[in-house]
Amino acid sequence: MKAILGKKLGMTQIFDEEGKLVPVTVIEAGPCTVVDVRTPEKHGYAGVQLGFGFVKEQKVSKPLRGYFKKKGLSPLKYLREFRLEEGENLEVGQQIKVDVFKSGDYVDVTGTSIGKGFAGGVKRWNFKRGPMAHGSKYHRGPGSLQSRDAARVFPGRKMPGHLGDERVTVKKLRVVSVDPEKNLLLVHGAVPGTRGSLVMIREASR
Repeated sequence: MKAILGKKLGMTQIFDEEGKLVPVTVIEAGPCTVVDVRTPEKHGYAGVQLGFGFVKEQKVSKPLRGYFKKKGLSPLKYLREFRLEEGENLEVGQQIKVDVFKSGDYVDVTGTSIGKGFAGGVKRWNFKRGPMAHGSKYHRGPGSLQSRDAARVFPGRKMPGHLGDERVTVKKLRVVSVDPEKNLLLVHGAVPGTRGSLVMIREASR
């Protein structure tokens, strides 16, 4: 299974073998522990639950504490699930490390985007602004809501509102370098989230 949990450390730039400057995101990927295995017979699908990140036992809720104790594992900060392909077998307690990836692989990275609060239509949806001349008094408004005779706003209408702070997946990013000793993964380009936020890295779907 080519999937792992990690923590975004930030962005930097490196030079590749051809001397070109490459912007990369540095991710502390793993090690992750297999906490539970989902089977088609019991759960209806094949999957694996991975745990990542150190956390003190007193900071974990009692139900979770009992869950980890039942598995014979020390508590972990994050728990996330990944689907397994047919024929893949993992066991509880098994370690998944960053060396499941190698330089040149392509990955999909999922994270929570940076929250930007309340935003207008121009910033949130790239609306075109109105005329900026002195005669106009309508510059960055949302414009007509096109409800005609309905006397209501139809669901799904693009309007000002909360921007960011949502689950985002960036697809087909190239792995530039892997450092198994420091559990570091360097990915070409930007990934969602703030510094220190959790990211899910899996083999590219296409």
